[in-house]
Amino acid sequence: MDLLLFKETLAGTEPPHEVSVYLKALWHDAKGNWDNAHKLIQDIEDNNAAWIHAYLHRKEGDKSNADYWYNRAGKKRPMLTLENEWEQIVVAMST
Repeated sequence: MDLLLFKETLAGTEPPHEVSVYLKALWHDAKGNWDNAHKLIQDIEDNNAAWIHAYLHRKEGDKSNADYWYNRAGKKRPMLTLENEWEQIVVAMST
């Protein structure tokens, strides 16, 4: 699912059933449900989940926690806007 199509699903009330847990977490985040996004991703032990976890904590404003998760993901905290990072993660999780 490409970025534009994924963004179109935000008009709905539930994330698409066919997408990964990563995209479901990002969908909930975009809908303003940070807690649900965090619950979906927090117990997954891989780099993709760590990246989303980092993004969520960055959005929350907890930079030290975000940096911990960026490190776990093998990434540095980006200088992008939160919106641009969200889009970057969606694209990465869609491939």
